[in-house]
Amino acid sequence: MTGGRPLRPPWAGPLGLHHPGDSLVHRAPAALKLALLAVTGVVVVLPVGPAAAVGGLALVVVATALARVPWHRTTRGLLPVLVTAAALGAYQTWARGPARGTEVALDLLTLVLAGTLVTVTTRADDLLAVVARAARPLRHVGLPPETVSLTVGLFLRTVPVLVHVTGEARDAARARGLERDPRAVVVPAAVRMVGHARTTGDALAARGLTD
Repeated sequence: MTGGRPLRPPWAGPLGLHHPGDSLVHRAPAALKLALLAVTGVVVVLPVGPAAAVGGLALVVVATALARVPWHRTTRGLLPVLVTAAALGAYQTWARGPARGTEVALDLLTLVLAGTLVTVTTRADDLLAVVARAARPLRHVGLPPETVSLTVGLFLRTVPVLVHVTGEARDAARARGLERDPRAVVVPAAVRMVGHARTTGDALAARGLTD
């Protein structure tokens, strides 16, 4: 509790947090899940029609059910995605017809839910190990794969920190009656994120990872 109000729970972004389990989806290799996610990303950009989009979304929902992951783990934080999907769907409906609008909205939702399923059923270390292996060819152009993996890991950890810091700044502004003043939210959040970045940089430098 802080000032009589419950502490804001941590949020991991729309991709969720790892939820341990022993389902078939959990036991599948991380490389396979990332490959299937990449295939899903390619398929959703193809104009295959709303019926196929509904089928793809249904497959992801079924896979999530088979993984026995609590639904709050996969649906928390999806409101911005739903709003974006609705907006894109509305625009595509106006520009290219209702079939295309429905397909675009469902495809976006499918891709986000598929990404959520991968991260919820796979440990972050396993995902980053796959990224490092996939980046091995970059070693020939002077970019160590460990650096690529570290960059991805830092990004994944920074997104929820940004959301959490912004939420706290918004709560503080609301407590002062300044919720309508963008500066009361943006400035404190920016200052804290700069501090977070400096702390992260100092930690990396102390480990010799910034050379």
